[in-house]
Amino acid sequence: MSLSSSLSIASSGLSALQAELAVASQNVANAGTAGYAKETASVSSRTSGGQPGGVLTGLTGRVVDTALEASLYAQNATVAALIATNTNLAPILALQGSTSSLPGISGTLSDTVGNLQTSLISLEADPTNAAGQQAVLAAAGSLASNIRTTANAYQTQRQTAQDAALDDVATANASLASIGSLSDRIAQGRITGISTADLENQRAVAMTSLSNVLSVQFKETANGDMLVSTANGLSLPTRSTEGPLATSDATVTVSSVYPDSIPAITLDGRDVTSSLTGGALGANIVLRDTTLPTMQAELDSFSQTLASRFDSQGLTLFTDGSGNLPGSGGTGPSPAGQVGFANVIQVNPAVSANPSIVRDGSHDVTGTTTGASGFTVNAGRGTADTTLIDRLLDFTLGAQVQLGVTQPSASSTGLGLNGALSSPYSGGGSLTSLASTLTGAQASTINQVTTGLASETVIQTSLGAKVASVSGVSVDDEMSSIVALQNAYAANAKVIAAVQSMFSALLNATN
Repeated sequence: MSLSSSLSIASSGLSALQAELAVASQNVANAGTAGYAKETASVSSRTSGGQPGGVLTGLTGRVVDTALEASLYAQNATVAALIATNTNLAPILALQGSTSSLPGISGTLSDTVGNLQTSLISLEADPTNAAGQQAVLAAAGSLASNIRTTANAYQTQRQTAQDAALDDVATANASLASIGSLSDRIAQGRITGISTADLENQRAVAMTSLSNVLSVQFKETANGDMLVSTANGLSLPTRSTEGPLATSDATVTVSSVYPDSIPAITLDGRDVTSSLTGGALGANIVLRDTTLPTMQAELDSFSQTLASRFDSQGLTLFTDGSGNLPGSGGTGPSPAGQVGFANVIQVNPAVSANPSIVRDGSHDVTGTTTGASGFTVNAGRGTADTTLIDRLLDFTLGAQVQLGVTQPSASSTGLGLNGALSSPYSGGGSLTSLASTLTGAQASTINQVTTGLASETVIQTSLGAKVASVSGVSVDDEMSSIVALQNAYAANAKVIAAVQSMFSALLNATN
């Protein structure tokens, strides 16, 4: 082998080692970067006329398993959705009280109904007692306050979901723009023959960010472009100056409903809200438009049932601030005026002004065979009369509206502003059992999210470990490789030095 061939081989080796050292160093530097896949230098032997010709350094590549990456992106969306839902509903669960506490102090809805029942039992023993009458009003006020606090929390969390959805849209737009910009550079790099591995890793970070916001699918084209679509196939442009998705802020109230009073999320002017599923954005849309409105509808139904059962026996104890019952012209839109009643329910101002009404009654009742029996307001039966209190304990708080007649069913379907929601019960039980059913159903919904989050996080962790086993950077392995490469570099340098020395000796001998 000639000296020039030896020098050429050694020089190409140095160039290849420099490339490998640079890649290894970059891997170490990005070992903790989310979405970063290990890069490898492409090095191959070169021959000329059947003789060794040194080393050929190619383009740097990424070590990836696209199927595993796709699975992880999908799982990212699942976990992010559960995190958003769990975080949003946690305050609701906290407000519902603890069933492990002692009866009367747990703060649960059924417990506050029980406290009202207890106060009526005490008043029954001494109807003339003014303090006992006030105790009934206090217990009723606590029950109404419990309902209002919970109902207002639903609306607070709906607003939180709306605000979060707005931020999620901004994140999605930023991620899509980053994917598009990087894809342009990758495509150009492949045309000019330069390495695009770094750009592809940067794009993977943007793809990971997007997968946390939305359930998406990615497809790389032959020229290096990345096509993005939602889980149901809606194409998401990646080259939009202001971002492809558009929406606006909104103040969410009990009467707000998508799409009438809550702005849609649009793509090129077209409403695509229903196509944006999974991830934090999809979860916040479901929370705002379905989960929390359903909880509101359930509590509205219970509140209307509570007020109507007292009213049907002769005591209008619960009303809105104007003294009106749901459906009597005072509170909320259809159905039956009950939407939002839970947010304004309170003790009837007329009863608060005259506590003896809880003993005597607020109005006469015309008895029917399917409803409550007849009742006349106590105008002459005396201050010790317990007729009304007995009716409240036996029937208002019981499962029958009169002896042998079950309570009329509470509204259970056709609830909410759009009439598409339902409650977990159809009536018939006592107020305490209805309260327990409602609270239990909502707690179950929240606990299912918590349980699902735990199990789905395990799957995400497992998938992440599998991806890392293929694409992840092992700092120890990279450092060992760097040491080996440095030793090889030193050996090649010695070869070059030796060849240079031989050249010098040859020249000296020639001269």
